[in-house]
Amino acid sequence: MTEEKKLWQKGGGWLLEVPERVYTPEDFDESVKEIARTTRTFVEREVLPLLERMEHGELELNVPLMRKAGELGLLAIDVPEEYGGLDLPKVISTVVAEELSGSGGFSVTYGAHTSIGTLPLVYFGTEEQKRKYLPKLASGEWIAAYCLTEPGSGSDALAAKTRATLSEDGKHYVLNGVKQWISNAGFAQLFTVFAKVDGEHFTAFLVERGTPGLSFGPEEKKMGIKASSTRQVILEDVKVPVENVLGEVGKGHKIAFNVLNVGRYKLGAGAVGGAKRALELSAQYANQRVQFGRPIGRFGLIQQKLGEMASRIYAAESAVYRTVGLIDEALAGKKGPEAVMAGIEEYAVEASIIKVLGSEVLDYVVDEGVQIHGGYGYSQEYPIERAYRDARINRIFEGTNEINRLLIPGMLLRRALKGQLPLLQAVQRLQKELLEPSFEEPEDLELHQVQNLKKLALMVAGLAVQKYGQGVEEEQEVLGAVADILIDAYAAESALLRARRLGGLAQVLARIYLAQALDRAQAGALSVLPRLVEGDEARVVYSAARRLTKREPLDLVALRRQAAEAVLEAGGYPIPR
Repeated sequence: MTEEKKLWQKGGGWLLEVPERVYTPEDFDESVKEIARTTRTFVEREVLPLLERMEHGELELNVPLMRKAGELGLLAIDVPEEYGGLDLPKVISTVVAEELSGSGGFSVTYGAHTSIGTLPLVYFGTEEQKRKYLPKLASGEWIAAYCLTEPGSGSDALAAKTRATLSEDGKHYVLNGVKQWISNAGFAQLFTVFAKVDGEHFTAFLVERGTPGLSFGPEEKKMGIKASSTRQVILEDVKVPVENVLGEVGKGHKIAFNVLNVGRYKLGAGAVGGAKRALELSAQYANQRVQFGRPIGRFGLIQQKLGEMASRIYAAESAVYRTVGLIDEALAGKKGPEAVMAGIEEYAVEASIIKVLGSEVLDYVVDEGVQIHGGYGYSQEYPIERAYRDARINRIFEGTNEINRLLIPGMLLRRALKGQLPLLQAVQRLQKELLEPSFEEPEDLELHQVQNLKKLALMVAGLAVQKYGQGVEEEQEVLGAVADILIDAYAAESALLRARRLGGLAQVLARIYLAQALDRAQAGALSVLPRLVEGDEARVVYSAARRLTKREPLDLVALRRQAAEAVLEAGGYPIPR
């Protein structure tokens, strides 16, 4: 008999209950560490020597690299064993995504193939489809692509215009339309294409390269990830056999949105890996670059940057592996694609959180990395320049950060209305608590401050729903502010709980992050609360927001310097595995 999940183990449950434990990189067993080393070696020996050529247009080099990745088993991690896969825990595919992040555009080739390219087939394919295609995808013989976005529909995927019409003999569908920004389009052999049957029923189709009527636009001239292929996919009377419908007719949205959850947490992991690499480049440069008679790493404002970079990376890394640990725990013992998909969907909120968190931490780190390099950071001779350009796409990939900010409170609200999370009861208790505040000193101040962040998010969300009801969906600025508080609460708690195990430097990094999370939360809440309350109620609510984010002054200068010293000594990210 399966043990009943505790609230903190459920998706979103952390908002109401402190976790008893969190999974962290310190829990990695030897198999996880070994595949991390294998991936790192593959990047250093195989990918990096070719990266400059790929950056300058030799995109066909992706193909043999993918075959080598297949030989190492890196493409088979999420594929069931009966179809040539390894069917390993999600933490392993997450670690691989992190380690591949240093490979520039090749990591996009890999990610598009193994995640959104292969997983629709793993989770929704028929037995015949899986046996036909998955062994080729797991070995790297074939590369996969995912065709959802169109010139006129990006985030609004269900507004797609690509049309599918059943032939008179009922043997095939005829597809017409254009797909935009398709990763791997230049060399993929299998495309998951979304189209509307009769212009109405959103459906996924498996389309092979070489099918008559299937053609491609030229390579897009991109800001970054230049080593990856990005083209339009053009469908003109493309005949697709009825047996190549993926899933059910009219149920394509289940495939599109569920598979994105996997893409999001892997993107968060990749962003953490990219940020670590940028910090390493920055630390090495700061140690070597001498100005005014000493290395620039000795200067306070450079140390401020390095310390802050390390703190944000630590919080994001902690949040990523906490989430993946929950997913693996939920999937333990589960068989069959539906059960696995349900287990992953349970943590859709957390997947969106780490997608936003990771991509924005990466953007911060590469930006400061360029600044530390000064003029050299703007030169293509230094790898931080490419890292800066490559990073920018991550806030757009897998649903823009704006869309994910709306999804986070939106999904939580829907779960509350379905009775899956007792959020409404928590809001009611909180309203009473705020009217009768307790001024007793908490036993654990930092953990208390994290819980206050959660309460603040609930307070703002509750007031928004109270005022606008169903119309709250149109109050995007308010929902965005709630999402930011939730993201910071999840990251700060993840960092703090991990630091309780590690001690030392980890506690310094967690403390830096928490202090600023409280400051950001107060500013964010006070920026939207005037829209939700007025008069005497406003004064009470503003006071509550300040009380929930109250903290004593902290010597952040000293803490960042301490963190920076550790970064400079380690020559990069200072928390070892």
